[in-house]
Amino acid sequence: MKTIKRITAVIFIAFMTFSFTTLEKTNKKVSADKSTVTWKGYKVTGSHTGQISIKSGTLSFNNDKLTGGNFVIDMTTISVTDLKGDYKTQLEGHLKSDDFFGTTNHPEAKLVFTNVKASGKNAYEITGDITIKGKTETIEFDLSIYGNKATGSLKIDRTKFDVRYGSASFFDNLKDKVIYDEFDIVVDLEF
Repeated sequence: MKTIKRITAVIFIAFMTFSFTTLEKTNKKVSADKSTVTWKGYKVTGSHTGQISIKSGTLSFNNDKLTGGNFVIDMTTISVTDLKGDYKTQLEGHLKSDDFFGTTNHPEAKLVFTNVKASGKNAYEITGDITIKGKTETIEFDLSIYGNKATGSLKIDRTKFDVRYGSASFFDNLKDKVIYDEFDIVVDLEF
């Protein structure tokens, strides 16, 4: 009989605890105007940098712990920040062409978090599905959150999205015209 009373008491305490504990689930909209997405691509003879605009984005939280996120990137906004004049215009046009991101047919890229794992007080290991040029691949990266800001960096292999121009993985005898397959994205988000 004592065992039944103890089990009943434990169940009652557990029920009362869960009944009065609320989980605060919130979705926080990312400010496209205050957030930046910076890219850096590498070639044998150097590198180029630029920016891309966020069209929309949301980070999901449960009691201030990150649980999810999704983003839409406006690929038509690809800009080059390390060049000026005709060189800048030419490279931006080439990046928007079918040789690279084909922004006429693929104006958006998407990232959807599929798994979020806390790796520290304000740090998370993110697994997500990224879609570029209609092709979706899984990607892993780290994201840090402080207050209403988040920062992260991603390394993306462009060849997985059929962006092969100047890739030594697909073309021979490119010599100093090789463009490396991986490029970097650094995000600074405000929400």
